[in-house]
Amino acid sequence: QVQLVESGGGLVQAGGSLRLSCEASGRTFSSSHMGWFRQVPGKEREFVAAIRWRGGSTYYAASVKGRFTISRDNAKNTVYLQMSSLKPEDTAIYYCAAARVDKGVLRSAGYDYWGQGTQVTVSS
Repeated sequence: QVQLVESGGGLVQAGGSLRLSCEASGRTFSSSHMGWFRQVPGKEREFVAAIRWRGGSTYYAASVKGRFTISRDNAKNTVYLQMSSLKPEDTAIYYCAAARVDKGVLRSAGYDYWGQGTQVTVSS
């Protein structure tokens, strides 16, 4: 079992930066693939970024590539999402997710555990 708690969301002006953190409980964190997704009301949850547990390969949605960076610190059981050059369209609730096995890290169905989400609001 893995429990996830996100933090770091808030209100920022366009062009600014935020760093989201997701702290995981459970001994299986270091062997879990981790992902970030986001959702706005009335829309489906969309993939933002993912990082594999072995090798640390990273993946990004086209809309955030070059602006967002996902990383993990297994010693701290934490995964991060550094967001830069933020745009109003990045406004959403951001969710952290963990997958015990690779069922497709780019899709929400590939994850077993989810955090409660943290709100990110980018003003123009």
